[in-house]
Amino acid sequence: GKITCDKQRQSQPQSSPTPAERQAARVDARQARQAQRIDAGVSNGSLTVAEQTRLANQQAHVDQLEQRIEQDGKVTRREAHVMEHAQDRTSHTIAHAKHDHQRAHKTAAPR
Repeated sequence: GKITCDKQRQSQPQSSPTPAERQAARVDARQARQAQRIDAGVSNGSLTVAEQTRLANQQAHVDQLEQRIEQDGKVTRREAHVMEHAQDRTSHTIAHAKHDHQRAHKTAAPR
């Protein structure tokens, strides 16, 4: 029953994520949110194709930066700051591009 289940949980060691793993999870979650923002901008026409391409390239740069920073298994405070700053720049660029009043041209459906 429930008591056995609780006892089993207590006997198994719970490994909490390392600071590097927590940082990686935060970065990945933020990258996913920013990708959703880009997709939403494409869907609603607030991002042009050129803006979408530029933002995708920035996201790819942040992904590469994350891989370099995490490859030794440790993330220093400085590295975490560099990573956050790169994501902040991308976030700012997304916001600016979505609100710069440039509209993607939608092609009319064939009749």
